[in-house]
Amino acid sequence: MERHITKEVQIGNRWIGGNHPIAIQSMTNTKTEDVAATVAQIKQLTKAGCEIIRCAVPTQEAAAALTEIKKQITIPLVADIHFDYRLAIAAMEHGADKIRINPGNIGSRERVKAVVDVAKERRIPIRVGVNSGSLEKGLVEKYHGVTAEGIVESAMDKVKLIEDMGYDNLVISIKSSDVMMCVKAHELIAKQTDHPLHVGITEAGTLISGNIKSAIGLGLILNQGIGDTIRVSLTGDPLEEIKSAKLILRTLGLRKGGVEVVSCPTCGRTRIDLIGLANQVETMVSEFPLDIKVAVMGCVVNGPGEAKEADIGIAGGVGEGLIIKHGEIYKKVPEAELLPALRYELEHWSED
Repeated sequence: MERHITKEVQIGNRWIGGNHPIAIQSMTNTKTEDVAATVAQIKQLTKAGCEIIRCAVPTQEAAAALTEIKKQITIPLVADIHFDYRLAIAAMEHGADKIRINPGNIGSRERVKAVVDVAKERRIPIRVGVNSGSLEKGLVEKYHGVTAEGIVESAMDKVKLIEDMGYDNLVISIKSSDVMMCVKAHELIAKQTDHPLHVGITEAGTLISGNIKSAIGLGLILNQGIGDTIRVSLTGDPLEEIKSAKLILRTLGLRKGGVEVVSCPTCGRTRIDLIGLANQVETMVSEFPLDIKVAVMGCVVNGPGEAKEADIGIAGGVGEGLIIKHGEIYKKVPEAELLPALRYELEHWSED
């Protein structure tokens, strides 16, 4: 795919835009002023593959906590601001690497300018965020409802407001819980700006529905070369957002690395607890820094053939199973030893 090339923007120790890799982002769900809990969660997310973290800053106490949080983490921190422009200024003074604001709910032009002036002085990028749920009444009336065109016009108006203040160190995010509206909005805005785009489906939902909506929406957007950072928004453990984001990027061929697990859907020939085994394999392989595909198959009849496209696989039978490498049967092992045998092969993969 041909990538939509945008301006390069530095967020802390990371660059986005241009030809830089698409960065994975998430958001903490701790109280930001609880430094210990927030740092612990950020470290977990970083280990899982999070590359930019956003924290809510609803109070001055939360803003002040950023100083200590920043000392203990290694990835860029984005302060999420709503309504109070003073919180945006405080967040930048306490070390935020980027701030996320909606200029429409910050207040007067003078208040927006006060935020922009501090960002300009400190060279801190501003993410201009617009959601379909907060679209201005005038634009809803103009387009006879909430539309992709209205979302884009709202975002570009706010970008122009800040650019007219002499600042263009910007990232744009336009989100909707309506997947196809979100896709259309990104297609439209990519034709109008070269600012980096943060992509996500807002309020996507719980683990199953949220993953499906995010995979479809992000897949359609990213496959057009649009997007510089992504977040899979899920109601649940933020660690699940990172797993999903990595898999979406890998599936689209936009990122290498990480073990991909494929497994058959089970049928009447299945003679092992394939569902349990596949889940155990998926958990186990997350420990390995390999770029391979692992197959988990439910029977020894079709297993070897169906696992041909995988680098390594296992197939279960009655009392015994197979270890398969590159589509060929490598060895038989007792059923109880399938998982340990697979772990051994992965641990020694570099010696293969």
